[in-house]
Amino acid sequence: MRPIALAALCLLAPLPSAHSADWAVWRGPTGDGVSTEKEFPLRWSATENVTWKTPCPPGHASPVVFGDKVFTAAYDAETEARMLLCFARNTGAELWRRAVLKASPERVHTENSRASSTPACDGERVYCSFLDGREPVIAAYTLEGEAAWSVRPGLFSSVHGYCSTPILWKDKVIVNCDHDGPGYIVALSRKDGRELWRIERPNRTRSYVAPLLREVNGQTQMVLSGSKCIASYDPETGALLWIIDGPTDQFVASMVYSTSHNLFYMTGGFPKHHVMAIKPDGKGNVSASHVAWHHNPPSAIGVSYVPSPILEENWLLLTDDRGFAHAFNATTGEVVWNERFGRQHASLVSAGGLVYFLNDAGECRVVRPADKFAVLATNTLGENSYASPALSDGQIFLRTDKHLWCVGTRKQAGNSVAKQQN
Repeated sequence: MRPIALAALCLLAPLPSAHSADWAVWRGPTGDGVSTEKEFPLRWSATENVTWKTPCPPGHASPVVFGDKVFTAAYDAETEARMLLCFARNTGAELWRRAVLKASPERVHTENSRASSTPACDGERVYCSFLDGREPVIAAYTLEGEAAWSVRPGLFSSVHGYCSTPILWKDKVIVNCDHDGPGYIVALSRKDGRELWRIERPNRTRSYVAPLLREVNGQTQMVLSGSKCIASYDPETGALLWIIDGPTDQFVASMVYSTSHNLFYMTGGFPKHHVMAIKPDGKGNVSASHVAWHHNPPSAIGVSYVPSPILEENWLLLTDDRGFAHAFNATTGEVVWNERFGRQHASLVSAGGLVYFLNDAGECRVVRPADKFAVLATNTLGENSYASPALSDGQIFLRTDKHLWCVGTRKQAGNSVAKQQN
């Protein structure tokens, strides 16, 4: 089995109570890693352009930002606690931590952690996901750290450990639990955790993909790869809209969508490796009819397995298992350039047309997508990093193996959660 790390998973639906600058769920306000803002730091180091850094217990969950609070998840090996943490956005001070559960450590891959699922916040509650033995625990807390509800929707089994990041849609918290058993996706009520619908997944094969939500031709689709297929569902009911068989067994990276091209893009897979552009207007099994282009190399060259890709204009960008960054022509699938950046598990993010590649050594390269390769800056904090960056109000939030960092100056420091909800 190829090495697999689960730090780079997850997504969100747009949150009606959130300000446009909030990065309140996995992959930000658009659910695909693209910030709706433009101005973020280009250069930083451990001593330059750092607003604050604060100690943070181990875990691969990414930070999320809502108003004046930053949330993430962590694991305490001494107490065996899986924790939800809250920090003050302006100072980095830890406001509270809650032990969501305590349990013997589950088996994980060497590049996974026992706190890999990124939390999600809707302005009223923050939702988190951990594994207790063979049972996923989905829990909700208020922004002040009071427990709201906790549920166990089923079983989960994987030799690589757990990562099922919650995503948000209307009144629902949606969690994908593809695993080496009867896999499922569940929608839970944000209010009380009761189950609203359940999808029985095919093929009983582990995957760790956070679904992407997009409205296409008046129909909201929830799309994901995993469990030997690529599928689209109606997030209101869980009904299947379309499905593509394969093209391989296991997946980690989330999908992305281009409005201008009207295509979904999938990358990843084990044991075979694929990048595919998929037409979104099919019904039923569209394996033979709705693949617009398909990159299927003999090895993992040019295919991202763990980190989710990103779209900027006519470029699909990703980083493969060997540590090479690639730019594809999003229309044709042609590889435009590739360069070695180092192994990476963090998903790509972008703002103002610039893409941030954060590798495992904590080096972040800022790239301007174009026909020719161009790195504008290379930045490092001197610590390893497996979590994906969060971009909010002109600041970049980075989680390393020892600290949580805030880089840059806040642009709208007067914004508060109360103002955002009015």
